[in-house]
Amino acid sequence: MNEEEISKLTFEQLKKIRTYLKKMIENGGSDLHVKANSVIRARINGNLVQFSGGIFSKEDAFVFAKELLKGRFAEFVEHREIDLVYPFDEKNRFRVNVFFQMDGVSAVFRIIPVEVPTIDQLKLPDVVNKFTKKERGLILVTGVTGSGKSSTLAALINDINLNKKKHIITIEDPIEFVHKDRGCIINQRSVGQDTLSFGNALRAALREDPDIILVGEMRDRETINLALHAADTGHLVFSTLHTIDAKETINRIIAQFPTEEQNRVRLSLAGVIQGVISQRLIPAIAGGRAVAMEVLVRTPTIEKLIMENRDYEIHDAIENGKDHYNSQSFDQSLLGLYQEGIISKERAMDNATSPSDLALKISGLTSGKILSTPSENIKIDENDDIFCLK
Repeated sequence: MNEEEISKLTFEQLKKIRTYLKKMIENGGSDLHVKANSVIRARINGNLVQFSGGIFSKEDAFVFAKELLKGRFAEFVEHREIDLVYPFDEKNRFRVNVFFQMDGVSAVFRIIPVEVPTIDQLKLPDVVNKFTKKERGLILVTGVTGSGKSSTLAALINDINLNKKKHIITIEDPIEFVHKDRGCIINQRSVGQDTLSFGNALRAALREDPDIILVGEMRDRETINLALHAADTGHLVFSTLHTIDAKETINRIIAQFPTEEQNRVRLSLAGVIQGVISQRLIPAIAGGRAVAMEVLVRTPTIEKLIMENRDYEIHDAIENGKDHYNSQSFDQSLLGLYQEGIISKERAMDNATSPSDLALKISGLTSGKILSTPSENIKIDENDDIFCLK
């Protein structure tokens, strides 16, 4: 669209969507779904809730896309989908994906609070804080879309920024949390705007005197290879994958490579991996959502299991390392949340890796004693539920 076409827009449809975004923020939601020929819906505490009483027409949705994208509308029409960050107000920004579908135009707005969360605010396990003290290696944060990976990474980078003097380069698509230079110099690069691809930016980063590199997502073989190389050459690398637990994370990385290269990748990964943080968001008794975390910590045993293709033993190694290394499986995390009265037994069982084993632990049969029952009087400040906004 040229300037003359943009000047003719009334922005009425965008104003309408802004009212729904405001409503979603007030209700602690995470995503707003806008779809042509459908009602407006928002995700509140993990559930999709209808916001509008009427249908958002195909024509209105198309005009809305023009009003939102303005000069980038032609790019959207050409590529049929587009990512952007939409600043709503001083406290809230949104990561937006606009795309064509069979009924017309759709868009999903994901909220990105301006304030960078801290490790304490997110109530992350103490072991996670230890990863910020590492000088080199690879640390991965994994989970399904909307599980709070970006929040966890932002908290880790924020902790380093406050307590160290390093050069940090982030490569993101798009940039979500904006970090200001504190003790560190932080250069944040957005794919599509500041660089053409993760691969290009990661190759360039190695020539830019970095101490720490954050790669928004290890999407392909090239990015994984470069991330492993960066970690192997003395840098601390943070990244994410859409995997459900530590074992699948190891498998997913190695499976990206041809069979003849997989042994090399195993050796490289075993040598650089420092930790894997896998997340799931669980509806909490007091409202909002709590985070359950599986945390793999690098140990001689973990290194050996990866090298020897014994990934099926990783889960047991994580559980066995809880007392000595502070690692924890999902079931151990869920058990702790249940004992603290944060989540119900039903929610714990629904999200368990091994429901039968967790049921035994809850009943106390494995320890020879009855575990404490969570108090229904425990109340949790909903303002502490940072994850429900990501």
